[in-house]
Amino acid sequence: MSIRVMLVDDQALLRTGFRMVLAAQPDMEVVAEAGDGLEALDILRAKTVDVVLMDVRMPNLDGVEATRRICEGGEGGPGQPKVLILTTFDLDEYAFTALKAGASGFMLKDVPPSELLTAIRAVHSGDAVVAPSTTRRLIDRFSTVLPATNPEPLSHGLERLTEREREVLTFVAQGLSNGEIAAQLVLSEATVKTHVGRILTKLELRDRVQAVVLAYETGLVRAGGR
Repeated sequence: MSIRVMLVDDQALLRTGFRMVLAAQPDMEVVAEAGDGLEALDILRAKTVDVVLMDVRMPNLDGVEATRRICEGGEGGPGQPKVLILTTFDLDEYAFTALKAGASGFMLKDVPPSELLTAIRAVHSGDAVVAPSTTRRLIDRFSTVLPATNPEPLSHGLERLTEREREVLTFVAQGLSNGEIAAQLVLSEATVKTHVGRILTKLELRDRVQAVVLAYETGLVRAGGR
């Protein structure tokens, strides 16, 4: 079955460009478009969508609040769509908030088409698509909204983690890939992947995006370092 995609952006020209890219894929179908968050929520009540490509800054209802409502399950028809945030990055101060609200990924609007398609497929399969390099840029860009102090880290369930798992979570929050973490800790990449899976399970997190947000909110790591 095709991945049913909804485009949400107040710029019709951008929606047209994205629609042309997606229409050329045999496994994707643009089933709906909206010019703002309110229109998107209205459409989702009647139409089944797998992945929403969501702009951040829009009139009437912005992408952050629309994402929050979608991910809380309060909006939409059968099934809950995954949300992939699309932003200009340099202008949007709310991308971090959108990820915290439940978005499954973060992409730049000028992303190469091949990367966008890969991201849509990844989100549809249940993965997060904030790549390690993007995570590092995201953290640097939004360091002003992240905790500046280091409160007691063993909170919000972090006490359930072993010392090794907390160490792995720290590296995840700093934007390292599984391979890079493995090199740092002299472990196999498979072992690191297992640790990450256990961290997500113990903390009841959906993906690495939520793990990054939690690590900064609890003070396990701080912007600019460990």
